[in-house]
Parts: sequence; structure tokens; C-alpha cells
Amino acid sequence: MVTLKLHEVGASYGRRQILSGITTPTLEGGQVVALLGPNAAGKSTLFRRILGLLKGPGEVTIEGACSSRPVAYMPQETGVNAVLTVYESVLLARMQGRSLKVQQDDLDAVEHALRELGILALGERDIGDLSGGQRQMVGAAQALVQDPEILLLDEPTSALDLHRQIDLLSILQRLAKERQMLVIVAIHDIGHALRFTDQALIIANGRFIACGPTPQVVTAGMLRDVYQVIARVETCSRGQPQLIVEAAV
Repeated sequence: MVTLKLHEVGASYGRRQILSGITTPTLEGGQVVALLGPNAAGKSTLFRRILGLLKGPGEVTIEGACSSRPVAYMPQETGVNAVLTVYESVLLARMQGRSLKVQQDDLDAVEHALRELGILALGERDIGDLSGGQRQMVGAAQALVQDPEILLLDEPTSALDLHRQIDLLSILQRLAKERQMLVIVAIHDIGHALRFTDQALIIANGRFIACGPTPQVVTAGMLRDVYQVIARVETCSRGQPQLIVEAAV
């Protein structure tokens, strides 16, 4: 099973320190982890640091991976080529780092990813003709089609309507367990984090705040200190944690 552990991880852009002291327990495959924090907390920078796109102090340790490219990343801006069809763009993502010759299993993987996310009907559409939400689902397909062992998604639900948000997060939760994949998702909706994630890593102003089981670290104190809101987490009649926000501080 793949695992990921961060120890005192930091990152800088030039002389400007963006992240420092980010530490986690060992995060295991089969889990969904919420990366939480306000705007400009450093969430996207942390993803780039995990990917090795940025240098910095500390250690990013991945163990138990079965492939040489175990991590796939869906950025906020997917940068999809408007000239390509949806099918072509997902196939291109599949072939990154692989043989130039497309095999039948590559074609099958593309169709499976599109079907899994409910966008198979978009396959022949040009990327440039899609809505923002549809492009976001294509970005998710581009990440999933790489068969990652660790999947990093940067605000994958920001352009989706409520139905699609629930659908995508439910799919990610199921696939994490089925594939024993570690999914780390940066997300602003804390209610969704409480519902769909096992662990939460919280950062603010580029610094570590907490990491642990989501219901244990999403507390009234954390919400006040990090998000500047008066809020509480209560359990509904079905035993699910619910976020209730009362006011901004």
C-alpha cells in the first residue's frame, strides 16, 4: 500500500517563504484527505512541493508505490488544449511518460475514466466548447486515467453545481477504497470535507495548523482561528457531522 509522509516541509518563491513546517502522520492509500485553509494559505504550493516542482526544506516521503510515476495532479487551471476533443485530451494525459504507441488498454482506460465520471457523452466535443464545470470534470478524468497511487486535486469542485460536487466526491471516496489510492483534495467547502474525507491537513499563512481525523481537527476553535468565523460542528440524526456557521468574526 502506498503511503505519504511530510516532515517539516517548506517551499519558497525566490526569497519569499511560502510554506514552512508542514508535517503529517503517515497518510495511507484507501483514504481521502482534505487539504484545508483559507485563500492564499499555500495549498497549491504544497501540492507543487509534493510533486517535486518546487524545492525546499523538509522531507516528502512516498513509500510502497508500485510504479515509477505514482502521483497524478489536477491543478485549479487544467490548461486543456481547446483544439482537442475531450477524448483526445484524456488520451494525451494517459500517454504522458508511456510508450508513444497507443495500446488497446490505453483506449479502454480513457473510456472507463469518462464513463466513471459520467462524461462519456462529451467524448467527441471540443474542449473549447465546454462549460467551466465540464472542463473541470475532464481535468479529473485526465488525472484518473493515469492510474495514480496518489491523486492530488486542487479545488476540483469549484466550478461544479451541487449535484456534480456530490457526485465527484462520492466517486473519489469510492475509488480511494477500491484502488487503495491516497486522494488529497484541496477544498473550500468544509461541510463536504466533513462528509467525504477521512483525514484533514489544515494550513494557514503557509504554516502547519493540524492534521488528523477530519471530525477531530475541524473544531469551533480552528474555524474561529483559521477561517475567522463563529461556527460549530454538530451530529445530525443520521450520525453525520454537520457544519453550522453563525457569523463572521
